[in-house]
Amino acid sequence: MPKPNPAQETKKPKCLWLDELSTKEAAQAAKDGAVVIFPVGSVEEHGDHLPLCTDSVQPEYIALEVAKKTGCLVAPPLRYGICNAGRNFAGTITIEFDTLYKIVHDILSELVRNGFGRIIVLSGHAGQSHMVALRLAAQDIVIKNDASGSERKTRIMVLSDFDFAKELTPKYASEKDGHAGTIETARVMAIRPELIKALGAPSFPQMPRFEVVAHPEVYFPSGVNGDPTVASADKGQKINEYIIEEVEKLVKTIKE
Repeated sequence: MPKPNPAQETKKPKCLWLDELSTKEAAQAAKDGAVVIFPVGSVEEHGDHLPLCTDSVQPEYIALEVAKKTGCLVAPPLRYGICNAGRNFAGTITIEFDTLYKIVHDILSELVRNGFGRIIVLSGHAGQSHMVALRLAAQDIVIKNDASGSERKTRIMVLSDFDFAKELTPKYASEKDGHAGTIETARVMAIRPELIKALGAPSFPQMPRFEVVAHPEVYFPSGVNGDPTVASADKGQKINEYIIEEVEKLVKTIKE
């Protein structure tokens, strides 16, 4: 008997990843006004207990879960960012400001050129310079589109998923919780428990205010800001569910 042709199957799971669409499907999705979530992460130290991809697995997970609920698409992620505070720790790979700006600008520009005018840039890394580069790239695209006189205005949102996670700090973590602390550890425990390397240890470093330093690791010796020992998968699941709900609201808002 001839083998069945997968292309002839009538029931197929809905594509969540933009790059898994055919060119015809992509054209139709753009015509239908599909929202695209573009996850951005980093390769950065997160203490001895979390993987270098911590800032990538979080927004990618959120994006896919939101796509399942809303029917939006997820663009192939960018797993590199600007990691100034952790740049001298083994394994961290940081890129220049202009590099991040340019590649994000090019990707957003191409999404818009293909007809996708509703985009959410969702970053798992929340460094100040990193976020500024993302916002500047998005701003330039939006201004360019507005100046072109296009009838359909391009709308782009830029945020870190930690913006929402931080809102739950009083409930699940210390007010000083941050990088590789309770919240991030709990979220990774819920998303990719096999990536947890160790128990971790609490650390609440005091960085010098206003000073630009060549070796931030001197003030940040463990690469941890918070208490990972009180994290749990249950906490992480609840935090992730909250973020998913909030990003889902953004998808509905930007589509209007």
